[in-house]
Amino acid sequence: MYDMSALYQAESVQDAIRLRLEHPEAQIIAGGTDVLVQMREGKRAGKALISIQGCREMRGVSLDDQENLRIGSLTTFSHITADPLIQRYINVLGEAVDMVGGPQIRNAGTIGGNTCNGVTSADSASTLHAWEAIIEITGKNGVRRVPIKDFYLKAGTVDLRAEDGEIQTAILIPKASYDRTFGHYIKYAMRNAMDIATLGTSVNARLSPDKKTFERVRIAFGVAGPVPLRALNAEAFINGRAVTLENIQQFGRTVLEDIHPDVQTVQDPDHRELPVDLLRSLRQDAYIRPNDGAAKVYIFPDCDALNQRDQNVLLKLVEDCLLYTSPS
Repeated sequence: MYDMSALYQAESVQDAIRLRLEHPEAQIIAGGTDVLVQMREGKRAGKALISIQGCREMRGVSLDDQENLRIGSLTTFSHITADPLIQRYINVLGEAVDMVGGPQIRNAGTIGGNTCNGVTSADSASTLHAWEAIIEITGKNGVRRVPIKDFYLKAGTVDLRAEDGEIQTAILIPKASYDRTFGHYIKYAMRNAMDIATLGTSVNARLSPDKKTFERVRIAFGVAGPVPLRALNAEAFINGRAVTLENIQQFGRTVLEDIHPDVQTVQDPDHRELPVDLLRSLRQDAYIRPNDGAAKVYIFPDCDALNQRDQNVLLKLVEDCLLYTSPS
């Protein structure tokens, strides 16, 4: 059983807007793969829900008059992966969402829900940023379109205005982003399947007709910060340069100027023990989930030189936070 105060079912986009205006405190639910889990955990206990499953106009993939790729927000991950237009123009998005959870989740979860959660670890997030997606939002004042980089406001928060009855209705991939462009997505997680990304990166490139010059390169990361972000310095470096191994390697090094965690090397050769304030900070940071936007790395090059108490503290933190740490 789920602890909900009410369930309203919208039959169309306009009906959903009406319900959202009448019940601004209610939670929108699509596939329910996140909302229902959070409700069972008690995080959304007692909430009213507005189901938009009946809004059929929000399903499917199509090309608009300008040949922009339009993905309805209720399109499930499984349908995106199998869709002929996705496979033809932006196959990397199908590959990325095919890494979400297991088959049951992919059959129910939607691309709209994945982005409206506002979490940086969403498997679609870095690819949509790298392909400069546009978010279509519909409310009482009509339709507005927001670049995805502006849609993510902070960890867990996106630019949807409940007071205007807004819902996300589609995601657009401009033709200028996908034309003659090919990409790849890499997900790193603690397990090979059924796991949240510890780091996700998506890159795409368009070469000159003679294949000798990088015309346009985009690269984006998830879980490298509180929201997905682009490596703009790296992109500026590589665009317009020759396709050479040297330039590719320098491109990789330049990415580090844009994407880097807060690294703190901990050494205390004189006392061989960790200060109490540092232990407090370490414990606090270790318990922050990736979705909360933590990006701090502690390096302990002399663990064996620490006293037994501090070694035990570090081992306890690794055991307690194994889902969110990467011991080596």
